[in-house]
Amino acid sequence: MREFNVNNENLRNIQARLREAIAQSGIKQNAIAKGIGVSYQTVSKYMNNDVLPTLDKLAKLCVLIGVSSDYILGITDF
Repeated sequence: MREFNVNNENLRNIQARLREAIAQSGIKQNAIAKGIGVSYQTVSKYMNNDVLPTLDKLAKLCVLIGVSSDYILGITDF
């Protein structure tokens, strides 16, 4: 198993992968917000690297946009 350290570089990579996956999903931010139970502004904050989703919201988001949480977290490259 690969070791995962939380540091600024890893957080930036998570934010970039999250932003990219949301954009590539083609799902509008307001639909994402409704689907995971947050406000549109919260999704906007995810996109602008202001905040990261909580684990439960990340899990819902990954299912909704069809991407694995392992990819978002940088554990896998697909």
